[in-house]
Amino acid sequence: MTADHTTKQLTDIPFSVLDLSPIVAGGSPAQSFRNTLDLARHAEKWGYHRYWLAEHHNMPFIASSATSVVISHVAAGTSTIRVGSGGIMLPNHSPLVIAEQFGTLESLYPGRIDLGLGRAPGTDQRTARALRRGGRNDAEDFPEQLDELRAYFDPSLASGPMPVKAIPGEGLSIPVWLLGSSGFSAQLAGQLGLPFAYASHFSPVNTVPALELYRRSFKPSKALEKPYAMVGVNVVAADTDEEANRLGTTLQQQFLNLIRGEEIPLQPPVRSMDGLWTEYEQRAVHQQLGSSIFGSPGTVKVKLQSFLDDTQADELMVIAQVFDHKARLHSYEIVTNLFKS
Repeated sequence: MTADHTTKQLTDIPFSVLDLSPIVAGGSPAQSFRNTLDLARHAEKWGYHRYWLAEHHNMPFIASSATSVVISHVAAGTSTIRVGSGGIMLPNHSPLVIAEQFGTLESLYPGRIDLGLGRAPGTDQRTARALRRGGRNDAEDFPEQLDELRAYFDPSLASGPMPVKAIPGEGLSIPVWLLGSSGFSAQLAGQLGLPFAYASHFSPVNTVPALELYRRSFKPSKALEKPYAMVGVNVVAADTDEEANRLGTTLQQQFLNLIRGEEIPLQPPVRSMDGLWTEYEQRAVHQQLGSSIFGSPGTVKVKLQSFLDDTQADELMVIAQVFDHKARLHSYEIVTNLFKS
């Protein structure tokens, strides 16, 4: 590791928020959207750089399925923070529809909209078929879809004339990000000279190799002169390690339920996961949540700095799946004090 790789501090980089608009047990999507806007307003006040929402479908614990609509809700209720998708699952949609939606968002909230794109369906195959209505059920044509989408914004990227135009959309400068949890999107983002966001919050094992592949593959473009990598990380912060670990059991239960195929609203925290999972399930959950950070301010600071040392991220995007909204706000506020101080 070079000297440059030891000097990047938490105060040197932007911090951002990824929100899944969680639906908690006993709650409703309407309450989730109120909480989302409340968190976004706090994040803006606290100095977070951007606020992204994720597209998932047929999941009883995630309310942000109509992602573009929720982005508009958040952008309308805030004034300066960047708002975007982390991400839109491009294989689920026509590139023209996404170009028009994000062209509309950029026209309504100029200079504040990000378009993060993923190539996974964000759901199960049956739901993917329902979304696509007989279209392809894989992401093999993702590079072609991406080329088409980018050409709607900038026709100079097209291989020929563009008889169909995105209105609004054409001529607008909307940052396009590629999201990924493997090497495919990392390499493609590098080759196209696009910013890259890696999902370490659920795929920690491949984090550093994917980031290295992205940086190795990078070619300067109209969008970027040098690589820019953002990394997602679960952080549950509280006043004590004990309380943070208790709050973190909500996230652990979420992934345990996913492993079991039991998709239910976000569950309240428990004192201990002992007795709730088998040894195999515990290992599987820990594998998926290996980069997650639970702790008091001091613990989170040390672990986040170590995470930054390992990844050399240009930006960190924090995800806090916490059952109680006030505790969730407090977690993000604690992280604020770490990157501002």
